[in-house]
Amino acid sequence: MLEKSQRPVVVWLLLTAAMVFAMAVIGAITRLTESGLSMVEWRPLIGALPPLSEADWRKLFDEYRATPEFQKLNAWMDLADFKGIFWWEYVHRLWGRLIWLVFALPLAWFWWRGKLVPWLRPWLLLALILGALQGAVGWWMVASGLVDDPHVSHFRLAAHLGLAVLVFGLLLALAERLRPVSRLPTPRWLSRASTGLVAFAFVVILSGALVAGLDAGLVYNTFPLMGDTWVPAEVRLVGDAIAFLSTPAAVQFLHRWLATLLALSILAFWAVARREPLAPAQRAPLDLLAGMAMVQVGLGILTLLLGVPTGLAATHQAGALALFGLAVWTAGRLRPSSPGRGSR
Repeated sequence: MLEKSQRPVVVWLLLTAAMVFAMAVIGAITRLTESGLSMVEWRPLIGALPPLSEADWRKLFDEYRATPEFQKLNAWMDLADFKGIFWWEYVHRLWGRLIWLVFALPLAWFWWRGKLVPWLRPWLLLALILGALQGAVGWWMVASGLVDDPHVSHFRLAAHLGLAVLVFGLLLALAERLRPVSRLPTPRWLSRASTGLVAFAFVVILSGALVAGLDAGLVYNTFPLMGDTWVPAEVRLVGDAIAFLSTPAAVQFLHRWLATLLALSILAFWAVARREPLAPAQRAPLDLLAGMAMVQVGLGILTLLLGVPTGLAATHQAGALALFGLAVWTAGRLRPSSPGRGSR
C-alpha cells in the first residue's frame, strides 16, 4: 500500500501533469488560431494582469501593428480582431506561470517537511529546472516570428512542445514509481520494448509539431494516398535532411507514416505482451494503450480529411499526449522491480 506520507506527493505530481496536459492543448489552439505572435514582449516576472482599460488595449494593439505579422499578413485586423487572438496567447502564458507555481511552492513545502524520499529529490529539481526553461524556450520560439518573415520556426515549435512532453512524462513516471501495485515479474525484453514505445511516441509527437509549424496538414487532405500517389513529387525531389524537414509535403508524409508505424508497433506489442503472465494492474494500461493507439490514428485521419479544423486538431494533440502518457504508464508497470522505490 502507498504510505500516507506519499499520497499528497502523488496527487501533487498528477495534478501538475494534468496542468501540463492542458497547457499542451491550449498551446495547440494558440497555434491553430495563429495567436502566438499577438504578445510581442516577454515579461516573465510581471505582466500577469491582462489589459484593464481601453488605453491598455490600444497600447498593445499598437505594439502588434508594428510587427511584420500585422503588416504583411493581418493588416485587415481591427482592435476587436486583435483581442480574439490576444486572449489565447495570454491564457497560454498565464497557465504556464500557474503550472510553475503549483509545482514550485508544494515542492518547497514537501522538501522542508521531509516528505520527499531521497531518490525523488534530484528528479524533482530537474522538473523544476525544465519548467523554468520552458518559458525561455517559448519566448525563443515566439521571437523567431517577430522578424521580416512572420512565421514561427517549426523547429523551435517542436523544441517547445517536446520539452513540455518531457516534463509531462517525467511527472507521470515519478508518480507511478511512488505508487506500489501488485505485479508479476516481467521479461527484460518486455520492459525494454515498452520503454522503446515511449521514445517512439515522443518522436512522433515531434514530427507532429513540425507539421503544425509548417501548416503541413493543409497540403494533402487525402488518405492513404497523398493526392493520387503514395509519395508526391515534393518528397521525391527533396535533397538534404534539413530541406526534407522544412518541406510541408515531406513533413506530412513523415508524420503520417511514423504515426501509422507507431500504432502498428503498439498493437503488435500488445498482442505479444498479453500472452505473458501479467497482473491486472499491468494489463490495464497495456489494453488502454492499444485502444488509444487506434483512436489516435482515427483522429489523425479525420483531422486531415476535414482540412484541420481547430477543435478536431486540438483533440488530436490531446490524443497524442494521452497516448504518450499511457505509454509511460505501461512502461512503469512493466519495469523490473526496484525494492524501496515504490514497488513490491
